[in-house]
Amino acid sequence: MKDYQLAWKNLWRNKRRTLITAASVFFAVFFALVMRSFQLGTYDSMYKNVIESYTGYIQIQHQDYAEEPILDNSFEADPEMMKKVKSDPNVKDVVPRLESYTLAASGSRTQGVMMLGVDPEKEENLSGMRDRLVKFKLTEDAIEALKSTDLPDRTLRLLDLFRNEAYSSTGRMMLDLGISTEDSTVVLPVLRRNASFTNKYFSGSSDGEVLIGSGLSDFLKINVGDTLILMGQGYHGTSAAGNFIVAGIIKLPSPDIDKRIVYMPLETARELYAAPGLATSAVLSLKDFDDKSIDKTAVRLKTFVADPLAVKTWRELNALLLNQMEADNRSGMIMIGILYLVIAFGVFGTVLMMMAERRREFGMLVSVGMQKSKLAKVVTIEMFLMGLLGVISGIIASLPLVYYGHFRPLRFTGEYARMYEDYGMEPVMPTLLPDTYYLWQTVVVMIIISIAIIFSVRKIFRIDLISSLKA
Repeated sequence: MKDYQLAWKNLWRNKRRTLITAASVFFAVFFALVMRSFQLGTYDSMYKNVIESYTGYIQIQHQDYAEEPILDNSFEADPEMMKKVKSDPNVKDVVPRLESYTLAASGSRTQGVMMLGVDPEKEENLSGMRDRLVKFKLTEDAIEALKSTDLPDRTLRLLDLFRNEAYSSTGRMMLDLGISTEDSTVVLPVLRRNASFTNKYFSGSSDGEVLIGSGLSDFLKINVGDTLILMGQGYHGTSAAGNFIVAGIIKLPSPDIDKRIVYMPLETARELYAAPGLATSAVLSLKDFDDKSIDKTAVRLKTFVADPLAVKTWRELNALLLNQMEADNRSGMIMIGILYLVIAFGVFGTVLMMMAERRREFGMLVSVGMQKSKLAKVVTIEMFLMGLLGVISGIIASLPLVYYGHFRPLRFTGEYARMYEDYGMEPVMPTLLPDTYYLWQTVVVMIIISIAIIFSVRKIFRIDLISSLKA
């Protein structure tokens, strides 16, 4: 009989021992993968929310703008240089922006806001702003009207929980209100009748019109068609003030930006701030935006983007966010390390139990002529198979939860939601789909198993035949 066949038969001679050892490995892999998936998924969501709704993956800006983001550090884009930038194989388009900070007022309410002058069509192609327009809003009147309809009980109970929530898609609304796919054909028409929100996008010719964030709309108590007053400082200290009509309201995934953003057609912004032909940044729309492609694109662009302009990647543009995430990542790794430490003691405990139980068995096998090297080889295969059984079962058990958490993420409400929003984060906790972190968690667990195997092999080679037979 071959060694691996003998090892496999030995595993099931004592099913309880095998299952206990495999279970300790299973829980190590399962909890480590789920915890890491939630952690990395939350980071990924934060990065995408900020990058896709505001900074973009690569920007060209004045070299002093990052340290002092004022209009005086804007630049006039050279058409020849921008043409070269657009000719890069990974660049789809160059999207100019004029950004400034100003005071927004409506009635007696005021709020410091970030004004972003954009080219409506190019910005739409870059960040899909049209898809972010609010389509549904659970206002007081909408909720009262919906409560008088024949909605499912679960949906009716959740209406108050999401009072005043705005939605730019039916998918998110269905998740929040617990609407199943089977009920959607009946429930969605009711929601469209009672909670639809009139909204529109603007164009380059929309002089005097702006788009504002849903959070800012709620704070200023302002709606589509109302007047928004903006007051600030223009280029080289000029005065910048004007009245604008709210053309539409958008819902951005980053609450911090959603509460402070005002979008304006680029030419209107240039006129308001007395900055004709200027831009504070040029955001690049990319074809491939994985980290390797972004870095290669930035290196190519730096060869011809000359002073006083600079090429900035999303890491440089979000250095503070990255530092915060790195600190949190380290604390998360410490927690996973503690989990592994606990599991390692569990694995070694079961190994010690196994070696003690089989001491007489090992002594008898050696006494009848089995070489210690062969016995060690069989036990090594046994331990490896038990570890592999636990690893594979842990991976398989984690996959449904990881996929479910990615497509239906945990959404916080109440105090937890407010805490997340205070830190400028969307109050959701998605999971990250399987990636290289699956491999690394598996490697760590197999290292623990390997250490346990080394311990077992040493014990076998140190077997005292007489004392083992008396055990």
